[in-house]
Amino acid sequence: MSRIAILGWGSLIWDLDDLAPKISGPWRHAAGPAAPLEFSRISPKRLNALTVVIDPEVGEPRPTAVIDSARAAISEAWADLAARERTKPSGIGWLDLSADDSQTRHPSFAETVAAWCVMEGYVGAVWTDLGPNFAEKYGRAFTLAEARTYLQTLPTESLVEAVRYIESAPPETDTPLRRLLADDPWWRGLPRE
Repeated sequence: MSRIAILGWGSLIWDLDDLAPKISGPWRHAAGPAAPLEFSRISPKRLNALTVVIDPEVGEPRPTAVIDSARAAISEAWADLAARERTKPSGIGWLDLSADDSQTRHPSFAETVAAWCVMEGYVGAVWTDLGPNFAEKYGRAFTLAEARTYLQTLPTESLVEAVRYIESAPPETDTPLRRLLADDPWWRGLPRE
């Protein structure tokens, strides 16, 4: 059977949701290709908390987690992940080595994924391909200081979700913002669920 990888670095890892019956085996942490990750997306789905995305401008290469899709076709794995993420198909990146084809907003990441797939014996991979939107939504360029300031402006319910999301990300999703917050007395003093 052809193996298709599902790559993850955020909430997908702790909440497969309706993707659960469409996977095979457990998550393998830090076993996927490195991606430039940062918590630089303001997510309406997460009460405007910051979520982690591929961000070639401010992201730092971090290893991803991988789990096998139970599907035999990239198109099926791609549709499964789009349904779980509740996003348009354009919000899911994919790579199919057998067709020498891919869809992504990050071509350099697709090259990294292709080399990793060959090395690991996968015919392809799918991943969440939503981009950063911090500047667009907040009106300021993403920096660690601006991200911290943004978090401080969130209403309580949104800040609780931000803490939950950032701290629930797997250890390998150790981005510059996450490290800054881990050492920040303000962040450490926030209530946890």
